[in-house]
Amino acid sequence: MDAGMGMEALALLPEILLLAGALAVLLAGSLLPRNRLKAVHTLAIVTLFASLGAAVIGSAGIPMSVFSGTYLVDTPTQVVRIAVVGATALILLASRGSIAGSARESEIYALVLFSATGTVTLAGAGDLLVLAVAFLLASIPLYGLIGVVGTARGAEAALKTYLLGALFGILLLAGVTLVFAVAGTSVYAEFRTTLGDAPPGVAVVGAVAILSGLMFKAGAVPAHFWVPDAAQASSGLVATFLTTVPKLGAFIAAFRLVDALPDPAGAALFVGILAVITMTLGNLAAYTQEDPRRLLGWSTVGQAGFLLAAVAVAPTSTLALPALLFYVAAYAVTNVAAFAVTVALPGFRRLDDYRGLASSRPGLALALVVALLGLVGTPPTAVFIGKLTVVSATWQGGAAWLAVAILVNTVISLYYYLRWIIPLYRRAPDPAEPLAHVVRPAAANGAMFSAVLSVLLGIAAGLVFAVL
Repeated sequence: MDAGMGMEALALLPEILLLAGALAVLLAGSLLPRNRLKAVHTLAIVTLFASLGAAVIGSAGIPMSVFSGTYLVDTPTQVVRIAVVGATALILLASRGSIAGSARESEIYALVLFSATGTVTLAGAGDLLVLAVAFLLASIPLYGLIGVVGTARGAEAALKTYLLGALFGILLLAGVTLVFAVAGTSVYAEFRTTLGDAPPGVAVVGAVAILSGLMFKAGAVPAHFWVPDAAQASSGLVATFLTTVPKLGAFIAAFRLVDALPDPAGAALFVGILAVITMTLGNLAAYTQEDPRRLLGWSTVGQAGFLLAAVAVAPTSTLALPALLFYVAAYAVTNVAAFAVTVALPGFRRLDDYRGLASSRPGLALALVVALLGLVGTPPTAVFIGKLTVVSATWQGGAAWLAVAILVNTVISLYYYLRWIIPLYRRAPDPAEPLAHVVRPAAANGAMFSAVLSVLLGIAAGLVFAVL
């Protein structure tokens, strides 16, 4: 290996550490007895922090592309590296008590790390072939993670996720084939010259097919059906992970593809329509949900619509990319905070179970309020800044209809979040009896830490945007 190849491989150190850590966790879990799997959890956390450190240290050398432009090490990739690894570390730390000692503990950690590796690679892909491989690496572990709970509902959710993943994966591969056939290349940087002379109909169909496939990872229409079922049926760790982390790479991948097309207007309009349908459907479907995790599952569908709005104005707004990057990070910490509360209170499976939580567990109740109001977009939380900048980007990009859709859907979403918040401050059914449900301290601490981080990120938004 020459020096140049070595430097290019070094640029991928965060991804290499994640992949090597996943293999090490899988091997260690096969060799260690079940009562010593805490060491595997420690190894997974060390892997994540090592990858995070490599990403932060490597930020000084951006932007750059490696391996003939097939992988991009730039600001979007760095943001996703930090957001994915940071969110995954928070999830594993908060959920340790919920899966400790389970029969598949080490396998869960390994699958989470494999999927996180695929998600980061999805964001950094500068080539359609890399994109396809990253899509599979991010998706296939999810099927096992959802089904590992071993219940009938979990099996149903795993099967639904698998079938949708296979269908939209085939659609994505078909799109890759079409674009490669008419462009003669799979590298994004060459599309502006090679696709310009290609039959426009074929290029548009190929791009739409790829974007539709990415909607499975984003949890957006038309590939959203698996999200609420998987969020409800999975374990707390898995539900938090699959509704947060895989999305982060999909939005950046969609942004890169739309921005790389020589005539992106058609693809941008397609994404904009998907954004409006996704945010409206997700918010309306959450109205009648009584299970907190299913409600949050539909909430994540709605949030996907808000994030897609930034992708839709990628070619016409200079604010689109920084708005998307900030929103991605803001969504990650806020969604983790909300789901961590449900992990901390595993016996609370209906919204009414949370009655009186503010008097019995005030810190946990406050964390939930911050998370839910943050998902609405209430200042000074980070999602408020993210949503505000996305609205500004859509307005700047000449898509005022998208800005109006975001504002209307934000108002719509307030109702179902308040349905969860209000019971917290009502009197418990029997105030003479303390709550008998188990409270998991690690998850409770993780929820409160993530909620504080959401507020701090919102307050420090000016500094973050200066870096972006």
